[in-house]
Amino acid sequence: MVLRSVNLHIFLLTISILSHVSQPLHFELKSGQSKCISEDIKSNAMTVGKYTVANPNEPHPFPESHKINIRVTSSHGNTYHHAEEVGSGQFSFTAVEGGDYSACFATSDHKHDVTLSIDLEWGSGVHYKSLGSLAKKSKVEVMEFEVKALIETVNSIHDEMFYLRDREEEMQDLNRATNSKMAWLGLLSLFVCLGVAGMQFMHLKTFFEKKKVI
Repeated sequence: MVLRSVNLHIFLLTISILSHVSQPLHFELKSGQSKCISEDIKSNAMTVGKYTVANPNEPHPFPESHKINIRVTSSHGNTYHHAEEVGSGQFSFTAVEGGDYSACFATSDHKHDVTLSIDLEWGSGVHYKSLGSLAKKSKVEVMEFEVKALIETVNSIHDEMFYLRDREEEMQDLNRATNSKMAWLGLLSLFVCLGVAGMQFMHLKTFFEKKKVI
């Protein structure tokens, strides 16, 4: 049962890593608005992104109304890519800190409403590392390339498992700390309630003694 669970975990991790190689994300952005896309990147992982705005006047240059501003930042507010008034571009960096990274797109406000179509391809991991071109290679070299790719995929899965384990330990520590604080808060609330009840009892006792009821 444990072995089956581990195999299922590895299979899901493999699917998760392979899913990074996907079609570009397509979304629309109206003038004067902004939109942010987030990507969870682990520490020391390389990430590559490419974005393109559809040119309605192709093959002519981009009109000013179809240019965007983009900023890629980490969850700590550090900027890793910034560009203004562009129609396309790309970025790549190695994540120094793990967590959610955001790519925020914004457009200027124009007199006439304009809707921009943007394609974003963003991913990280082994499939975005430069392993060289397969063009004009022999079958042996192609097989060697595929073996290297499989080895890097296995290493990536191994690193991903340790990363998920570390995240799980962080969440467990946070849950334990939260439970401990809630327990102390519960005890404090109990003592406060007992203190208030004691004060009310003494007040009522004094009141009834003055009224000579007891």
